[in-house]
Amino acid sequence: MSTPMTGDVISSDKVEGTKVYDHAGEKLGSIDDLVIDKQSGQIRYAVLEVGGFLGMGAHRYPLPWDMLEYDTTHDGYVVALDKAKLEDAPRYADADVPAYTADYARRVNSYYGVGSFRF
Repeated sequence: MSTPMTGDVISSDKVEGTKVYDHAGEKLGSIDDLVIDKQSGQIRYAVLEVGGFLGMGAHRYPLPWDMLEYDTTHDGYVVALDKAKLEDAPRYADADVPAYTADYARRVNSYYGVGSFRF
């Protein structure tokens, strides 16, 4: 069941599947999942799904949520990175979801040059 949303909020089921583009307008993939801090309720990461067919064989890249900007002209999110930057980025297969520990968060955030979260 889909939850209708208006104004400045959106249901997570509307975010999942949303396309993600680089600044040149090239599609990188789509949002597969959201990683939410249990205590604060804030979204920490949007998991970008790239490649594969029907979700199989795809790679998933956790992107710090603050990196994404919603763009109404693309009806999707835009990030300041390109496919070349994703080549060495932290990623995993669907069957190998990592534990989102403080060390893992530092690794992801360091790769993208963004601040850390407190654990």
